[in-house]
Amino acid sequence: MRLGIILWSPIAGEFARVTRRQTMSERNGVGGAWATSSCAGPLSIHIEGFATFLGRQGYALSTVKTKLQLLVALSGWLQRRKMLVTDLDEERLGLFLARHRRRGTRRGDERTGWQLLLCLRGLGCIPTPPETIDDTALGQVERDFARFLYSERGLKPATVENYQRTVRRFLMHRFRREEPRLDELRLHDIHRFILERVRHVRRSYAKLMVTALRSFLRFLHQRGAITVDLAAAVPAVANWRLSHLPLSLTSDQVERLLTCCDRSTLTGQRDFAILLFLSRLGLRAGEVVAMTLDDFDWQAGEFVVHGKGDRAERLPLPRDVGSALVHYLRYARPPCQTRRVFVRIRAPRCGFSGSAAICDVVRRALARAGFDPAFKGAHLLRHSLATNMLRKGASLDEIGQLLRHVQTDTTQIYAKVDIRALRGIAQPWPGGM
Repeated sequence: MRLGIILWSPIAGEFARVTRRQTMSERNGVGGAWATSSCAGPLSIHIEGFATFLGRQGYALSTVKTKLQLLVALSGWLQRRKMLVTDLDEERLGLFLARHRRRGTRRGDERTGWQLLLCLRGLGCIPTPPETIDDTALGQVERDFARFLYSERGLKPATVENYQRTVRRFLMHRFRREEPRLDELRLHDIHRFILERVRHVRRSYAKLMVTALRSFLRFLHQRGAITVDLAAAVPAVANWRLSHLPLSLTSDQVERLLTCCDRSTLTGQRDFAILLFLSRLGLRAGEVVAMTLDDFDWQAGEFVVHGKGDRAERLPLPRDVGSALVHYLRYARPPCQTRRVFVRIRAPRCGFSGSAAICDVVRRALARAGFDPAFKGAHLLRHSLATNMLRKGASLDEIGQLLRHVQTDTTQIYAKVDIRALRGIAQPWPGGM
């Protein structure tokens, strides 16, 4: 290949066992070990099911024992009040925990209670609570705006949530706890909110905030809630495109970052594989989080990346990345039910909740290697890959292909780091040196 990527071609049968591993509870018999535990009350018949539920999440036997003690106490509390399992919900759990704390609570009791509710709902023993609806005037405005964004703008749920968060902050800033009187909105209200918020956020986030406000004001104008189109007068945030150099590490620094992983530990083996995906293929943090076991075609040496805009693209699997991934899957990935590739080493064993967890992996690696760049997120390795490829002679088209840029203009920023090429087109300073 022109990019010099060597494919990994393992035997597909080697990995069939990864997807057929038994859960921790099935191997160690966690549920059966507690079936005979003494427990009175309506929850007594669920002690084995809850123990199995916890075992599947990777909790140690000692931790399961501690959590089951809370179930026993809760079951007795329900029995004394002549309540059934179906009477248990968030409110009654809160009452029990408040009383339980007076007698001396253990760390994690509240989390155990929520896990028990989740387990019982999964078994169909207690009903799922109805969705909480904010019936205030502010809540109604937010719901109407969300429907507008979904139906007329076609935005994704994450974007709608971000827009709603900005709108709620704006309306709370303008009306405090009073009922929002949208017809009283004026341009100086918007300016005051923007000037106050931009002091505390990055310029890129400030631009998104302004975009959300403009969308909200257009929505209000279309619905007749305001008579003047205030969106047209919302000021832009200065954040010029290509105004900065992409921060990056050199090739030697990237290799040092990788070698500083303690691969004698399970966490180190997982983090090493994650860092290879980031540094060799330039994946985004969210793309690593979303990766599943079903995305890999081991015989072809390829895998599917779920990128921006719900796009799914196939990429080759380099040899060193494939080797590290295989080692992690066979020896370091804990038994769990999720299909996510990268999971928590400690219980509860599940996939990462978001991109921040991948950025934390990079931050810890930078600290171990003794590096202190201004930007420490996962995107640092994506920038480093592109920059080092350019310095080794790759074209911008090749870099854009690997990074999966939809528009070629997105790759142009890396042209600024090619100092040797820029010297050839630089004009002499007027008047000489």
